[in-house]
Amino acid sequence: MNKTVTDAAGWASDGVAPTLELSGVSKTFGGVKALSDVALRLYPGEVHTLMGQNGAGKSTLIKVLTGVYQPDHGEIFLHGRQVQPASTLEAQNLGISTVYQEVNLCPNLSVAENIFIGRYPKKYGSIDWKSMQLQAQRLLDDLQIRIDVAAPLSRYPLAIQQMVAISRALCISAKVLILDEPTSSLDDVEVKLLFDVLRKLRGQGMAILFVTHFLEQTYEISDRITVLRNGVREGEYLASELSRFDLVNKMVGVQAQPHVDSAVVSGYAESSAADNQDSHPSVLQARGLGRSGVLAPLDLDLRGGEVFGLCGLLGSGRTEAARLLFGADKADSGTITVKGKVEKFHSPRDAIAAGIGFCSEDRKKEGAILELSVRENIILALQARAGLLRVIPRKRQQALANDYIKWLGIKTPDIETPISSLSGGNQQKALLARWLATDPAMLILDEPTRGIDVRAKQEIMDHVIALCRKGMAILFISSEIPEVLRVSDRMLVLRDRKACGEYRRGELDDGSVLQVIAGECE
Repeated sequence: MNKTVTDAAGWASDGVAPTLELSGVSKTFGGVKALSDVALRLYPGEVHTLMGQNGAGKSTLIKVLTGVYQPDHGEIFLHGRQVQPASTLEAQNLGISTVYQEVNLCPNLSVAENIFIGRYPKKYGSIDWKSMQLQAQRLLDDLQIRIDVAAPLSRYPLAIQQMVAISRALCISAKVLILDEPTSSLDDVEVKLLFDVLRKLRGQGMAILFVTHFLEQTYEISDRITVLRNGVREGEYLASELSRFDLVNKMVGVQAQPHVDSAVVSGYAESSAADNQDSHPSVLQARGLGRSGVLAPLDLDLRGGEVFGLCGLLGSGRTEAARLLFGADKADSGTITVKGKVEKFHSPRDAIAAGIGFCSEDRKKEGAILELSVRENIILALQARAGLLRVIPRKRQQALANDYIKWLGIKTPDIETPISSLSGGNQQKALLARWLATDPAMLILDEPTRGIDVRAKQEIMDHVIALCRKGMAILFISSEIPEVLRVSDRMLVLRDRKACGEYRRGELDDGSVLQVIAGECE
């Protein structure tokens, strides 16, 4: 590992030449700058972690490195020689390999076939199966992975499949290994296995770019950290010289000071939990709700007439918790009680029947059905609850759609207009109307104001607060921490897929919430 200092230009250097260097890289999509004059250096024998919030530019930077995108400006140097990969294959041939969050291998093929796919060793014009399996076994042995290389890849868990993907990268003589969110679906044991392999590769001189949202993992494996924010390189730091609080601060961009005494902050959750004077009725209780490798077991109490916020960085477990509560993903531990009745949610339909609505963060993929009209989108959840055999009369559909369009101020020529032609803010209002039409006891709002203009954002939040004051329970999720602080009556702070404290309104501010997220109040 290179022990270096930062020079006047902001670079760390001790005379060791970088394996890979980016300089002045910019990329624009439709007038929106995804990257602006970004620089990055990867040194041999280091794990360099790339950090940033959603939209920071991490994915775009990786795609520039791997030839998926061509930069508008800037240069890429590999071992001092300028390169311009025009495809992922060309990047691989140069020695830049990537292992993605979703392993892009063929589970029906054997381990050995996946390692050598497209480059099978030949003998007398046919695949040399024996040589291929021996070479595959040798590669995995080097990583201390003992598995049957002749067995189908599907037999092994995701962590082992990622090791196979890494072995494939090594097989093509990778000089740079890029790991894009490799631990997002791994449990603690599998993460340890992956990190053991990365330390071994680091010791062999590999330059490794590690992309993650998990703070604990960042400090466990990183030698150096680069922070991106809004497409701009905020800075490069030695991990040993950057506190967790400062890292979170730089990612979020909140200029907050760590002024709250840790003993006071850690006592907030205790005093809140001890207060039994709440007059709001309980709508939903979750006890020990979790899913292995996705979310550690947590407790939640959601009450009518309250906005309950989930606060944390991207990847902290906010959306994962929401999906478990809605039955979109299946929990493997814990219980959910709705209005005193223990529920088993096998699907979202069960949650809808129990009086729960869910506005997903992915408006286009999991929210609006773009081919359908505004009317059809609004009545969709109500029709799903009624079932296919009990079709809602057309007149009632029209009346519901017109009522909600008027109440929420949805700007549309008429109720039969395709929702795809509406602005993002009006699409979001239509999705809110969809769930309000079911008269839910509880509404989960995951990033309800993302990607919409300021006026639409304010209008939506006004409606949310009004619903809450009428007795609905609201679970509110947003990556905008000031927004969560502003609207939440109570909030649960999450970090690295674990709950780390529940707080009441006013007990945290911009600075102290970053301390909790960073883990500096424990």
